[in-house]
Amino acid sequence: MCSEIAINVSAVSKCFHIYDKPRDRLMQMLSRGTKRYYREFWALKDISFQIQRGSTVGIVGRNGSGKSTLLQLICGTLNTTSGGIETNGRIAALLELGTGFNPEFTGRENVYMNASVLGLTREETDLRFDEITAFADIGLFIDQPVKTYSSGMLVRLAFAVAINADPEILIVDEALSVGDELFQRKCFARLEAIRSKGATILFVSHSGSTIVELCDHAILLDSGELLTQGHPKTIVSQYQKLMYAPADKRENIRASIKDGLTVQAMELDALESSITVDDTVAESEADDFFDENLKSSSMVEFESHGAYIDHPYITDMKGRAVNNLVRGREYSYNYRVRFERSAERVRFGMVIRTTTGLALGGAHSSTGSQALSIVESGTELLVSFQFNCLVNPGTYFVNAGVFGTSYNGQEETVMHRLVDAVVFRVVPVQNNLATELVDFGCTSSVTYL
Repeated sequence: MCSEIAINVSAVSKCFHIYDKPRDRLMQMLSRGTKRYYREFWALKDISFQIQRGSTVGIVGRNGSGKSTLLQLICGTLNTTSGGIETNGRIAALLELGTGFNPEFTGRENVYMNASVLGLTREETDLRFDEITAFADIGLFIDQPVKTYSSGMLVRLAFAVAINADPEILIVDEALSVGDELFQRKCFARLEAIRSKGATILFVSHSGSTIVELCDHAILLDSGELLTQGHPKTIVSQYQKLMYAPADKRENIRASIKDGLTVQAMELDALESSITVDDTVAESEADDFFDENLKSSSMVEFESHGAYIDHPYITDMKGRAVNNLVRGREYSYNYRVRFERSAERVRFGMVIRTTTGLALGGAHSSTGSQALSIVESGTELLVSFQFNCLVNPGTYFVNAGVFGTSYNGQEETVMHRLVDAVVFRVVPVQNNLATELVDFGCTSSVTYL
């Protein structure tokens, strides 16, 4: 296999034997093949594709389409019925919840056991143990039996072990849907870091937006067949059209996708599109407030080059600190900056991102020509950005940045940056008609012709 190919799947099929009664399994063993006591279920049928090293590939498909079976075949936990799979590199996988963990062992014991399965020596695991436990953030439960863990705690620990095994191929099967939004953001940030190091990521999700944001290639499976593959946005569009198709039209749509015919993006009605927003109906008028437990656990601080950002926070227009916002209202995003070195042409920035890291929008305090000409060492500044909250209900993160040049410097550099400095939620909206991420203030009218 070419060294540039991380995964090569060639004409792979997988058949399971379905027995109607427990005794039929015994009868099949005793018959020595003279009679069949089972029904065949082909979970995968003649699947072929290649994944380039360093790429991020998403797999989409309805439940029962064969996604999980395919991942287990790639990981080697299942054998193919026919065809072959070649992999090039160390594999770390998050498959079914709890896979590879002994429920009777403690979290600590499972870390060492799972790490050894992934190819780490005990000495290597010792060096990474503190980082694993810090990322999992399950506290004293690390020394409790895994059977006492919640599903969220289990996936935290499993993901922490997998990403610290330095995988060359990382396989994730919908596991991140279990964690809370703050942990999901932490995971997506780490996935970005792993990808930047050249690792190959194979990602299964029912979330079309996640596939579009994270992946550079996508594969559509249906009823055990590979219908098509290509650009994530196109594949997700085809997947959604197939998933929401009326039963009497599904086969025709399926055939058109499989034959490679042009498929237009699916037009979702209000119910279908609402899967991307929180339509919870508030019983009273929504109001903003501050939740002291809502804190960013995924903040990344860049190396300082003469400036430090401190105390980022959001306030309403009365100066009251808030982190649960109401769509349509105006707020102020603030942070302090301390300069330990003099700088020229100084300006500031902010960006709002989703839990998967998609940048929704941001601002600079000024253009390069209108930046602060000189800021002396020892200066402290309060930076504020006023913004209208136009995003739909959900959880979002805000970055903060300082830009400038040293004396006689020519190129603008990042003096300091905080990624995911602040987290905020947008509270549910009563009778919400806006779809997707941003409320553009759309109004509609319908006229009989």
